[in-house]
Amino acid sequence: MNLDRIHSVYFVGIGGIGMSALARWFKHNGKAVSGYDKTRTALTDQLIAEGLPIHFEDSVEAIGMSVKLSNEGVLVVYTPAIPKDHIGLNWLRNKGYQVLKRSEVLGVITENMKSVAVAGTHGKTTTSSMIVHLLKTAGIDCTGFLGGISTNYETNMILNDKPESIAVIEADEFDRSFLTLHPDVAVVTAADADHLDIYGDKDALKDSFRDFIKQVKKDGHLFVKTELSKELVGETILSYTGYSLTEGGVRSENLRIEGSSFVFDYRNGSRDIDGIQLNVPGYHNVENMLAAIAVCRSLGADDESLKKGVRSYTGVKRRFEYIIKNDDLTFIDDYAHHPVEIESLLRSARDLYPNKKITAIFQPHLFTRTRDFAEGFSKSLSLADEVILLDIYPARELPIEGVTSDMLLDDIKTHKKVKVIKENLIDQIHEWKPEVLLTIGAGDIDKLVEPIKNALS
Repeated sequence: MNLDRIHSVYFVGIGGIGMSALARWFKHNGKAVSGYDKTRTALTDQLIAEGLPIHFEDSVEAIGMSVKLSNEGVLVVYTPAIPKDHIGLNWLRNKGYQVLKRSEVLGVITENMKSVAVAGTHGKTTTSSMIVHLLKTAGIDCTGFLGGISTNYETNMILNDKPESIAVIEADEFDRSFLTLHPDVAVVTAADADHLDIYGDKDALKDSFRDFIKQVKKDGHLFVKTELSKELVGETILSYTGYSLTEGGVRSENLRIEGSSFVFDYRNGSRDIDGIQLNVPGYHNVENMLAAIAVCRSLGADDESLKKGVRSYTGVKRRFEYIIKNDDLTFIDDYAHHPVEIESLLRSARDLYPNKKITAIFQPHLFTRTRDFAEGFSKSLSLADEVILLDIYPARELPIEGVTSDMLLDDIKTHKKVKVIKENLIDQIHEWKPEVLLTIGAGDIDKLVEPIKNALS
């Protein structure tokens, strides 16, 4: 596909975090951009304010208001989350429009750019945003396609200054989307079982990561969690570096908590950096930053710029995001939606606030994920002192008989635990008088953050 011949781009599902980044990139590069989404959100309102026409009705008539030209020179981009019976998308296909998945378009955009692709079942959004910020701080031009809103830049699309900039891409394993990419540098942060509704079992998921690794260019480089290297790398790539908190080619030493920051020394066996201060807490974030530093070093970033970049990195919205932080109450919002992520989040919160009561509000995401990882969810949530469960957020799924958030309650070992509906949540919070409060989940729990903040303020 020749992007120079495209004058208009229409997005089906434009309000998705990855889709909106692509929409912003096309607008920045002079294309007429419009789109559809099912629901109006703060993100779609931002896009409209930026001059992108968006409609919320799935109809041919509504498309006609956005795509006024013939199918020549028009690209249609869709997200796999769109249902197969979607009226608008099927009409566009039948009319001969060029229709591509978001991941395919990312592959086309980046095929002639030097690219860094960050993959993993956890940590890819944070790690890719770290890489972008460290490169920018070091004066290395880059384009960032992120799966979250960087709080340093207040956007998910970090725009380049020069056409020959480095592309930093969040490489999504969902429906094997990342297999459209052929990066110069790749990172694999985790390969825990997830998306089993797509893959069937964890072995198929890991096979997909192996296929992704094989697509790294022959003269490229892979950075992979040390514990995964034997399992995923094999003989498929000439150059790779393992990283972890305590061992591997890249590691941290003297890791300690100072205030609400994590401070550590970077070690890679040859060039070391001492006294790095990361103000976005969490052991998982230290691990993510190890990978980001290693990647940026390989791209020419100097050590002083890296220390400065780490210190000034403020994170991604809904990743250990402080909503309230004072002597009486700490309120943190986090996107965690897998047992491994929740465990890491709660362990970090416990170490930061060892003498305070931790209250977790969790909204499970997807019926299949709740069913497949029920035991893991209960075990990880048991690290909190108090647990409030909300109903499952269904996203793209229909209900499964017998699968509800209640199935997690019995196995949560915490003494105080309760299931509530959203309408009663504020009353429950007031009753328990939290000291450290966490809202956790990938559904629409983010819409409750502001009401909770207002109620507690």
